Amino acid sequence: MPSMAFISLSKPSQWRPRLSNPQSLPLLRLFCSTETPSPQPGSASDAPPAETPTGSPPDPQNGSAAAASAPPPPQTPKPRQLRRARNPEKTEDIICRMMANRAWTTRLQNSIRDLVPEFDHNLVWNVLHGAKTSDQALQFFRWVERSRLFQHDRETHLKIIEILGRASKLNHARCILLDMPKKGVQWDEDLFIHLIDSYGKAGIVQESVKLFNQMKELGVERSLKSYEALFKSILRRGRYMMGKRYFNHMLAEGIEPTRHTYNIMIWGFFLSLRLETAKRFFEDMKTRGLSPDVVTYNTMINGYNRFKMMDEAEQLFVELKGKNIQPNVISYTTMIKGYVSVGKVDDGYRLFQEMKSFGIKPNDVTFSTLLPGLCDAEKKDEAQNLLSEMVERHIAPKDNSVFEKLLYCQCKSGDLDAAANVLKAMIRLHIPTEAGHYGILIENFCKAGVYDRAVHLLDKLIEKEIIMRSQSSMELEASAYNPMIEYLCNHGQTDKADVLFRQLMKKGVQDSVAFNNLIRGHAKEGNSDSAFEILKIMGRRGVPREADSYKLLIKSYVSKGEPADAKTALDSMIENGHVPESSLFRSVMESLFEDGRVQTASRIMKSMVEKGVNENMDLVAKILEALFIRGHVEEALGRIDLLMQSGCAPEFDSLLSVLAEKGKTIAAVKLLDFCLERDCMVDFKSYDKVLDALLESGKTLNAYSILCKIMDKGGVTDWRSTDDLIKSLNLEGNTKQADVLSRKIKGGEDMAGQSNKGKKQVSMAS
Repeated sequence: MPSMAFISLSKPSQWRPRLSNPQSLPLLRLFCSTETPSPQPGSASDAPPAETPTGSPPDPQNGSAAAASAPPPPQTPKPRQLRRARNPEKTEDIICRMMANRAWTTRLQNSIRDLVPEFDHNLVWNVLHGAKTSDQALQFFRWVERSRLFQHDRETHLKIIEILGRASKLNHARCILLDMPKKGVQWDEDLFIHLIDSYGKAGIVQESVKLFNQMKELGVERSLKSYEALFKSILRRGRYMMGKRYFNHMLAEGIEPTRHTYNIMIWGFFLSLRLETAKRFFEDMKTRGLSPDVVTYNTMINGYNRFKMMDEAEQLFVELKGKNIQPNVISYTTMIKGYVSVGKVDDGYRLFQEMKSFGIKPNDVTFSTLLPGLCDAEKKDEAQNLLSEMVERHIAPKDNSVFEKLLYCQCKSGDLDAAANVLKAMIRLHIPTEAGHYGILIENFCKAGVYDRAVHLLDKLIEKEIIMRSQSSMELEASAYNPMIEYLCNHGQTDKADVLFRQLMKKGVQDSVAFNNLIRGHAKEGNSDSAFEILKIMGRRGVPREADSYKLLIKSYVSKGEPADAKTALDSMIENGHVPESSLFRSVMESLFEDGRVQTASRIMKSMVEKGVNENMDLVAKILEALFIRGHVEEALGRIDLLMQSGCAPEFDSLLSVLAEKGKTIAAVKLLDFCLERDCMVDFKSYDKVLDALLESGKTLNAYSILCKIMDKGGVTDWRSTDDLIKSLNLEGNTKQADVLSRKIKGGEDMAGQSNKGKKQVSMAS
């Protein structure tokens, strides 16, 4: 709160001057450039200055001749100018640095002993003051005492209690305080006040009260200062009833409150939202003849602001001026804060102008209070004026969220130049810019179509690795980086987008839109491997992948002549639940087929059929033919079986004819067996071609087997080469097979004759 600055009891600690090495003072005199050098015997300064004879003025001619004939005067060597020596490091600084850089061990203690043969009061106090941590100060404090190097006095005790109180090591501070009489050091009130205040700041009110009551038992006098420290500790935690009780106890002891006491009480009651109690104490101080000062009025005004009671706050502000009390910057800032909180930004801006007209300069709190109100009211011109004044006076607010509001305000109004100036102002004020600040501008530049400026900001963001800052409170939002990544990927700058998003991934971003845009961008630019790497990252992180991204990636691989990678990407697409289009299946199968990877193309064909895509049958026939020709008969038959189950039977006649013509008789036999077992529709000419091929290649037993199966199925028996097959079987010694085939043929002919005779008898009877 602003008013607390006027009721603080503590004062900033300062270094005590101490001569670290008295013997070095004469040495410093030798190197001091401002000291007049002492005259040396035999030097030019010992001789008296030359005088001219009195009574006769110097003759110019004679003088010139004499000057010409006289030998030149001896030149006096100029004294060498010595450099100013650096100030030697103080002993206490050396000890503090040693404690900060080394562990507290016996070796370090011996090093300090060697450095300082004798410890005096100023050295010990300055080491305690300059210690980097409270632990180092406490270790040093106890060490010099236990080692009998120094006997602590009241001031060193007070210093260590202050240090431990700030570090909330209150048990150590309490022990040191209560042990002081054992060391021959007497207590005083200030020692207890510091510890009471430390307990209050730590929120341990009961210990503050306990220590305050213990002062009386220990014989330490309690004055108004002790009570005020207790009031601050109690009221800071909202114990207003306890505060009133101890206030009455103070009055009962005959201790009269001062204006400062009432300021503390009023502040505490408003902090506890006890409006009536604060008003009653305000009137009570007037009754006691204590006129309120500017701190009192500031506290009351700030309290009314808490309750949104601006009319009462205005009355007090007018009363303040009527009593010829000069309002200070806190008075105006508090009033401005109240106006902003109730939406009266115009009144707040009017007071801002008024305070400047009276010569009161606004501080950083004033700007931080008024600027958000102006932004919320969309008063961009006034906000811009305040920002310019801040930059001109180089006032940096402690609350950096002000600049976020300014950026949104200017962007909302459409003034992107003014918004960009906000970022420049932050840089001039040495305020660390965060990724979120850049993101607001980038998002609005993209919305306005000013992509070149957005890219310029993005370059700075990437170059300085602002996204990677661990202490950043404003992250880059998806509404900023997604349009930027999409633009870069569509304009041949996917690598830059990739760098941006990899920085975002290190911050835990897993945006599927950005991932898919990167895949598309890399695929369009032909960086298929980079695109597939993004796909793998998405798979590891469980990010959903779009079908279009896969489609572009697969086409990129196909265009680059990398069918194996295209097949891998297609498999990944199917595994992730996407059904590729018929054209995508065809492009991958064609690429693999042309590359000679027939079996791989066959596996893609299998996936296509399983996914219910019943197209590309011309390409399917080519793949089946290639499988048969290369000897992958079982695989080909498996694919045919799958096709038939899906209702897409291939053209068996074409396959059989090709295999017979190319002499692939074994493959043809297996295919024909497959057709006969499943009663497939095959033309008689195809049977003849296969049988002829078998007979020509001397595979009479295979021809016999196939012919018998055909005849058993009631197929053709008038194959023109039947006699040739029987002869070949007899010549090869397969007489049994030849006899069986002859009888089958003869039996078939008899059955055919009986069938014809029956038909004739039926016709005659009719």
